[in-house]
Amino acid sequence: MTERTTLLQEVGAAFRDNGLPAAITALIGGFLALLAAVTRRAFTNDAMLERLDRELSQERDRVDRQRTEDRKADADRLERIEADIRAMRDLMFEAFQREHTDRADRIGRTD
Repeated sequence: MTERTTLLQEVGAAFRDNGLPAAITALIGGFLALLAAVTRRAFTNDAMLERLDRELSQERDRVDRQRTEDRKADADRLERIEADIRAMRDLMFEAFQREHTDRADRIGRTD
């Protein structure tokens, strides 16, 4: 069968040219070809769905790994920020204590 002819056109042509047995053979052959095309397409769709499922699974794994790395980087950055805040707080406390001690020493010396 060509793209422009249908199954019924092929059967009609076979009947005109060669009689009833050829028409029946063309009908059966056309149905088998149609069945093969549908089956091929169904298996192709199943294979495509399986491939898409694999790709989706791989993409989910990649995104999960990326999220894990991002969370770790965020946690490390937060830890560094907290350490900087503690260091600055300790530094300011030491400066305050030193200033307070220096004042007390100055007041004590002037007495």
